[in-house]
Amino acid sequence: MAQLVWLVCVIAALILAAGALLIALQDSVNRGNDLVQFVLDAADKLDLGVFDRGNGVFGFDGKNAETKDALINWGIAAVVWLVVGKIIDRVIRP
Repeated sequence: MAQLVWLVCVIAALILAAGALLIALQDSVNRGNDLVQFVLDAADKLDLGVFDRGNGVFGFDGKNAETKDALINWGIAAVVWLVVGKIIDRVIRP
């Protein structure tokens, strides 16, 4: 059970990191692509509202604000998923 919890948290962190990368590469990524849209939608859900791109822990204005918001907020969210996952893993594991 502990491995399953850890795996779910790692997958959530990977989706958040991939979403931030897709936002950073916005000029070379087709946002109309179904896979790209799936990753971005999943990352929006996995940020739990606390690390939201539009209204997250950090907010940026000006040039490249969307990229900075995604990299910082979703990056922090990915780290939080990993830390919480490891803590739960240690609690569950005998």
